[in-house]
Amino acid sequence: MTMVKTQPVLFAFEQDFVDSLRCIPMAVRFKLDLCGIKVSLRQWSRFTLADRSEMLTAPCDTPAQVERYRLDLIDRIAQRTGQLADSIPVEDDPAWAVLDRTPDALSDYAASIGMAPLTTEQWRSLTDLQRFALLKLSREGHDNVNFVPALREFGLPSVFVS
Repeated sequence: MTMVKTQPVLFAFEQDFVDSLRCIPMAVRFKLDLCGIKVSLRQWSRFTLADRSEMLTAPCDTPAQVERYRLDLIDRIAQRTGQLADSIPVEDDPAWAVLDRTPDALSDYAASIGMAPLTTEQWRSLTDLQRFALLKLSREGHDNVNFVPALREFGLPSVFVS
């Protein structure tokens, strides 16, 4: 398992739902991927605001914390929805943790919207959570309206190719 430093960060591009946490923030989505549990938006909406805040702020850095987070999440899903939690595979070497090159999927997405790819130095300068967010925001088949705002927020030039 890759050791990471998770933080209860709410990005500026997520500000439209910060007060109620009505959508799953990137910081929580990051933790979900680390612990291998899928939470649907429908399930998330059944959590109390206190539940959502706890899921955002709970530590998930060490293997013991990841396991505690996973077990707590499984319990919350059962309590709030009456459903069993769905597992997702946990990647041994997720793309956001690879620092020696910018992931092809991210470079391909940047090119598809007329942007130059991030350099390896730019990619390496980001936090784990920022790299995770950019990969999520550039996934094929998703509404990626926050990709360019995220680049700006992370201090990366959004250079459009002519």
